[in-house]
Amino acid sequence: MRPSPAPLPARTRWTSVLCDSLEKIFPDTAPRPVSMDIALNTWPGGRVSVQVALLAPSVTAGRVVPAPPEGVVPFITVTSPPVDSVTVSSFAVDLVPARFLAFEQQDRNYLRTDAGLWPDPLRPLPIGEAVKLYPGQWQSIWVDLDIAPDAAAGQKTIELVVQLTDGTEIARHRVPITVFDIRPDKLGIVNTIWMHCDGIAHQSRSEPFSPAFMALAESCMQAARDLGCNSILVPAWTPPLDTAIGAERLPTQLVGITETAAGEYRFDFDRLIDWLARMRRLGFTHAEMPHFFTQWGANATPAIYVDHDGTVERRFGWDVAATDPSYRLFLSQFIPALRAVLDREWGLDRCLFHISDEPEAHMAPGFGAARAVVEPLLEGCTIIDAMSDIELYDKGLVTLPVVSIDHAGDFLARDIAPIWLYYCVAQHREVANRFFATPPARNRVLGSQLWLTGARGFLHWGLNFWNTAHSTRPVDPFRETDAGGAFPAGDPFIIYPGPENTIWHSIRGRVAAEAMVDLQLMETLESLAGRDAVLSIVDPDRTLTLIHYPQDPNHFHRQRARLVEAIAEVRTQ
Repeated sequence: MRPSPAPLPARTRWTSVLCDSLEKIFPDTAPRPVSMDIALNTWPGGRVSVQVALLAPSVTAGRVVPAPPEGVVPFITVTSPPVDSVTVSSFAVDLVPARFLAFEQQDRNYLRTDAGLWPDPLRPLPIGEAVKLYPGQWQSIWVDLDIAPDAAAGQKTIELVVQLTDGTEIARHRVPITVFDIRPDKLGIVNTIWMHCDGIAHQSRSEPFSPAFMALAESCMQAARDLGCNSILVPAWTPPLDTAIGAERLPTQLVGITETAAGEYRFDFDRLIDWLARMRRLGFTHAEMPHFFTQWGANATPAIYVDHDGTVERRFGWDVAATDPSYRLFLSQFIPALRAVLDREWGLDRCLFHISDEPEAHMAPGFGAARAVVEPLLEGCTIIDAMSDIELYDKGLVTLPVVSIDHAGDFLARDIAPIWLYYCVAQHREVANRFFATPPARNRVLGSQLWLTGARGFLHWGLNFWNTAHSTRPVDPFRETDAGGAFPAGDPFIIYPGPENTIWHSIRGRVAAEAMVDLQLMETLESLAGRDAVLSIVDPDRTLTLIHYPQDPNHFHRQRARLVEAIAEVRTQ
């Protein structure tokens, strides 16, 4: 019989640790404290995020902390006295289960790979709302410090006061911030993400485009903007993505299509126009259209629904070949009409089109045949496709490649430009990603790598893929974080559905947004002082690549501070 472990000494005090945004705080591990010697530099309209990690005194049999009625589960509130031009928002970092964290033979730069509970959702805490602390477990509270756009430059000190619900103060943390009089340029690349509208319908328990659906859809759009995205996938027709061969996803088609005679169509773009208007109000600059052909080879057509004699029916889909004459005839009418609307309502030069997702070299004949169907109709438009094999580029089948980050070296070695970058489930060794199990620094480094490579865009597939793989059923993202065991936890989505058609962010999302702000600062400094000025901060040893990068979280905090100071210095000269 295995002997019982010796009991740990009882904790007689509350423990409270101030942490930075690149620390994941697990219930069973003491966290890394923030480095107070690194300046927290920001600007009017900027944000600084920290965390407060808490551990209660030991709770033993017959003893409760604090007194009833709260019992053995203490409740904690983090408040802050008002500071001019600073808005303080708090979030409980909740735990969600994760069983599939990484593929076997993963690299060493993972936090842990055992199934368990992971800190990820950021549950908003209204002022005064308390957070439970469980005996013997660390709990973290995420705090955003948002600087007003009209804030004056100078020093500000925010005090975070940690209290029990009876008002007893147990900790106080001072967070000194320096606001610099700078205004970073807008993001200079296209940062697009795929919003999955069937998930919105399932989570809002409503029909597509109903008021409840649109409320959650707009919350998702706003969440994408909060992530630093300036583009989003627009469901002009139901995107043919991650759909089992022969199956259909819930129809979410914005464009109304009516067959007026055999092979003749009329189009209603009112919903699309409204959708674009919502995007414009939220500040999106680009609009990404769905793929014109199915995934995994461009062999078939997307599911497109047509009103025929008053009945809406699926006209195209897996059972219609990509080169079918009926689809050619349809596109010959649809694409010119779509182009005209997009040009009038948005600007065709800021629209992105696709052939098929992730073609491989052996799929070249089919992909080429599919591209030939639409290419004459898309003359002058921007066509992008996620891919990895440089052979498709060499054959002229992909003219603006969106390259997986682990294959981009082939393109960079040949100075092929422009390119975009992307990562997803397959990019799990050595390169950046935002799985649950990858360290936050491995998420944050993307901004530096996008700047270094000169990539003109970044694409990610998973804003809210709240489905299993191949979209065979919806999932509860608070319970199934790996698409039914298909992808490493965190890959399918980066936001959570909150109550009343709101959205909860994640710590991964906050870090991804920080990466894009890093990129903004690099672009700004480069425009003012040249590339070498940025390199001296971001890559002074000239060792940064897509597979070699700093793993120390404090590197990114120092980098942010120095970028802000450098921009301020140049602008005062």
